[in-house]
Amino acid sequence: MAELIAPGVFRFDGCIKAESYGTAVGETEGKGPLGDCFDVVEKDSHLGCDTWEQAESKLQLRAVDTALAKAGLRPEDIGVVCAGDLNNQCTASAYGLRGLGIPYLGLYGACSTMAEGILTAALMIESGAAERSAAATSSHFSTAERQFRSPLSYGGQRTPTAQRTCTAAGAVILSRKGKVSVAGGCIGKIADMGITDMTNMGSAMAPAAADTVERYLEATGTAPCDYDFIVTGDLGTVGSSLLAKLLEEKWSDLAERHRDCGVMIYAADSGDPFDSHCGGSGCGCGASVLCGHFLPMLESGEADNLLFIATGALMSPMMIQQGESIPSVAHLVHFRRS
Repeated sequence: MAELIAPGVFRFDGCIKAESYGTAVGETEGKGPLGDCFDVVEKDSHLGCDTWEQAESKLQLRAVDTALAKAGLRPEDIGVVCAGDLNNQCTASAYGLRGLGIPYLGLYGACSTMAEGILTAALMIESGAAERSAAATSSHFSTAERQFRSPLSYGGQRTPTAQRTCTAAGAVILSRKGKVSVAGGCIGKIADMGITDMTNMGSAMAPAAADTVERYLEATGTAPCDYDFIVTGDLGTVGSSLLAKLLEEKWSDLAERHRDCGVMIYAADSGDPFDSHCGGSGCGCGASVLCGHFLPMLESGEADNLLFIATGALMSPMMIQQGESIPSVAHLVHFRRS
């Protein structure tokens, strides 16, 4: 049984594990420093489809199919899939997974969706509602740009704090088999520091990440030095520096353990060769780097203990146009090598 140790913070008994995982990314992500980590690299951003939304749906399906194939599983072996994306009505997830016949829970947590999905999927197994579950999410540069920013043909100048939405998807299958266990989790609280700039997501999300990390470390009586890595989803370079500043009074060594998937996927802190400005973003950013880079590190023994904090700006373009600020949330999953 899961043990509640503080409001929103709980630990598992170590029996829920990552049995398999899969990734699919676009050409730009495949050319980045983590390109060799991903299972599928799509050269065509349309994936042979007529629309960007159809392409993202296909990308997410590729990640799920890959995770199934690597474990020798069929869709009917999965009791529930917890999936979401950035599009209205979680279009990529619903349309992409509709042909699998797996019981489906659609989730929306913006770019925090992968951690939200993993926690939900783990709790489904823990409660006895499923023997095996899956979590999946995706994002696509072209669908996100069109929905949240400007038409693709607009060609406006991007601000220095902007991030590039990743064309990427990740999926993980949970069961009671595997070498990497889901040891615990923390459900994030909504944080809002009054940021209104839609091109500065890192600043909006950093306070949520700081709160979640602080709550989990204090509830478990641990410190950054107890973990190999503290991984955030897509704070980017600006958000990452803010996270360190927000927590430096309590844990001055956090920056040494911290890694950000958005910074890593485009090498935003090493010359930014893809002109991402502050790094990558999107649901698929953290999901693909987690499933393509960090979970394999845990499975191989290169790392033993890791916190994954997926950060999401719960932004509505309509509310921004009405003068509202940007609320954010960050959910945490504690992975440990069994």
